[in-house]
Amino acid sequence: CLRRRRGAAVDCGAVCVRVVHATCGASSMAGEAANSRRRTLALVTLVLQNTALVICMRISRTADGPIYYSSTAVASMEVLKLMVCLAIVIQERGVGGLMRTVLGKPLELLRLSVPSLLYTIQNNLLYYALSNLDAAIYQVSYQIKILTTALFSVFMLQRYISNQKWFALLVLTLGVAMVQLSDKEKHSAATGEAPVMGFAAVLAASATSGFSGVYFERVLRRSSETLWARNVQMGVTSVTLAILSVYTKDREGVLRDGFFFGYTGIVWAVVFFQALGGLVVAFVTKYANTILKCFATAISIVCISVISVFLFNTQISLLFAAGAILVMLSI
Repeated sequence: CLRRRRGAAVDCGAVCVRVVHATCGASSMAGEAANSRRRTLALVTLVLQNTALVICMRISRTADGPIYYSSTAVASMEVLKLMVCLAIVIQERGVGGLMRTVLGKPLELLRLSVPSLLYTIQNNLLYYALSNLDAAIYQVSYQIKILTTALFSVFMLQRYISNQKWFALLVLTLGVAMVQLSDKEKHSAATGEAPVMGFAAVLAASATSGFSGVYFERVLRRSSETLWARNVQMGVTSVTLAILSVYTKDREGVLRDGFFFGYTGIVWAVVFFQALGGLVVAFVTKYANTILKCFATAISIVCISVISVFLFNTQISLLFAAGAILVMLSI
């Protein structure tokens, strides 16, 4: 429309368009600022969770005094994680929706029992690995799971991996090998640890992590269920298998000493940070990208290495530093 004011023609439509554009621009900037804050929070949360979990787990496995049974810690973590996921699904769907999600789909529970079993084995292996490896060496070595995940993605999902990524995986493998060579035999003799067996546990955990992660991704692709509903379905079988693991692995000790034998504040912190890991992954997946997750992993390696020097008197050799740098560059 045109409106005359003191002899001048004013285009009301043009004015309205400029106002709308200014409003949309301000809203877009506010939304981008909010997303940036969320990405920063996701990065910080992931770094803190990764670092705190590894450090606390290493302390809990090497501290003086009675050592807790790792199978009970895995079971406690699975129960805590399931409770959190149950609360979220109940809030989204109600109790009736929860029952339909869990009891109404028995075949889904059966399919998800495969990654549940592998995750239970993986968590027990990681406790054993951190009982025999320095925290820094463990964190760098465990990045070999990137290689196993890539291999299973190629075979199970027919995913294409470029030559550049294959080269990065080769650099990753070389870096992990250098870190393992830096682990002195005199260290194991002085502490009674078995670094070779610890590294074998890391390799086995990486294999189970890669397969279960790709398997779970394939299940998610073929279903319309939300991530939280899948976590509830998998949590039911995970808790069952974790309790079965306690019975088969540490039955006599648990019956003699009790389920929470050896639990301290540090042990409960390990249980909490492990359970938090699933929530952190969901949060990071929603608000961050792959580059940010890789950046967080690299920061975690640096943080754990620095903290290990002061807490565990870890010797950072030139070979370890070179291997860690290669791993971070490959990530």
